[in-house]
Amino acid sequence: MSTTGERAFFEPTARSRAKAAIEAIEAQTSAEIVVALRNASGDYRAADWLSGAIVALASLVAMLYLPWTFALHFIVVDVVLAFAVGALASVTIGPWRRLLTPARVRAANVRAAACQAFVDRGVGRTRGRSGVLVFVGVFERTVEVVGDVAIDPQGLAGFDASVAELRAAVQATSLERFLAALATLGPVLAARFPHGDDDVNELPDEVEAPKSGA
Repeated sequence: MSTTGERAFFEPTARSRAKAAIEAIEAQTSAEIVVALRNASGDYRAADWLSGAIVALASLVAMLYLPWTFALHFIVVDVVLAFAVGALASVTIGPWRRLLTPARVRAANVRAAACQAFVDRGVGRTRGRSGVLVFVGVFERTVEVVGDVAIDPQGLAGFDASVAELRAAVQATSLERFLAALATLGPVLAARFPHGDDDVNELPDEVEAPKSGA
């Protein structure tokens, strides 16, 4: 199994290891951890259209300035085909699509998708209001951590450092680094929310990810 690259996060073995990491964290703390994966957190068609327009414009400029004569109908067909090729390139080439999408748009999409997943997974319904969602936007190469009302990052020593390392791991598309960063949440949360004998597992430990990886 590859432990680097975007697809590594969606492999069954990777998700099993993440589940084991969640179980190890929750053996230390009464807080509940939920991990959700998304290949893309939003609609990036605007980048696809922009890519198509760039390639179409480049094709038109080339035909206008090359030292050859092109029939008018050929120019029209070529521009249309160039647009289609450019749009398809954006859909299939992640780095190019990311380059054409402003960072603020990617960040806003991940944040919105994370908040929606927080509600959908019921992370806010634990009795101690100490649920924590770790939302991974693989295409966006970032992580959004959403905590319930009892989770105050300023009152949890090391929490921000753990989140920063999670983000760095996903940015590097390193599964091993991500799992190691995830494990650091255990002692961080345990300091404020120690595990008790009466603790029950209130939320599923399985990593949520679309079967298609989309």
